[in-house]
Amino acid sequence: MKFMVKATTLALAFSSAMVLSTSFVSTAAFAAQTASKVVAADDIEWGYLNPLRGNKSPGAADLWGDRTKNTATGMLVRFNKGFESPPHIHNITYRGIVIEGAMHNDDPSAEKMWMPAVSFWTQPAGENHTTAANGSTNLIYLEIDSGPYLVQPSSKHFDNGERPLNLHKNNLVWLNDGELHDINATGVSSTYLWGNTADMNGSMVKLPAGFKGTIGTQASEFRAVVIAGEVDYQSVEVTSPVSLNAGSYVESTGIFNHQLVNKSQQETIIYIRTNSAYRVFE
Repeated sequence: MKFMVKATTLALAFSSAMVLSTSFVSTAAFAAQTASKVVAADDIEWGYLNPLRGNKSPGAADLWGDRTKNTATGMLVRFNKGFESPPHIHNITYRGIVIEGAMHNDDPSAEKMWMPAVSFWTQPAGENHTTAANGSTNLIYLEIDSGPYLVQPSSKHFDNGERPLNLHKNNLVWLNDGELHDINATGVSSTYLWGNTADMNGSMVKLPAGFKGTIGTQASEFRAVVIAGEVDYQSVEVTSPVSLNAGSYVESTGIFNHQLVNKSQQETIIYIRTNSAYRVFE
């Protein structure tokens, strides 16, 4: 199920690292410029990361962008249990967040460190490495800032000055609503992953069981992926709740309110890529 939504609502800007004005803004002037899209995980169309290898390749699905072109892209990639790539490099740097299963990504000689769901890693362009999967099912969100996304032999390795990062779920540092004064929602917490809060950046937001509130944004680029848990989603034009489980995707441009309800007994974690501030409120 896919929706294209034009916004006529108000959003207040938010950032965990910077404070913007909280004054109300008329949305009439922005209505023609704002839009959103919602894609439920069950409706995603899958292909192969390497179509030439067929079912021997990891499955892949672009959530936004196009991994075959010179553009930023966010995609889902799924691996069978026991998958392990040969040593290789990529032409571009990518980021990965584990959604399901257990993943390893490191130098070919490194001992396996299995990263469970919600773990985060970065893989610099040119760095020799292997990728392996150990869960019964394994799913990640993979993001690039430019493309195309290519797999190349280790012999082409190079040092682009970046260094890899493997951040196990247990090593994430979460700040709660009492520590982040721009989160106006009880029990909500956030962790910063990459980038500059004055420009493009990535973070994760944790919504507790029973959460009922809104993520408000006025960014020209706002993209969100459900990493763990499930929420009911509504907006100004999606008037009937849409269930979004892990792997689902939401985006918006301009002033927009994303209304979320976590009816489950477990927390929901959402990854957010944006080039401006956002605010979480009840």
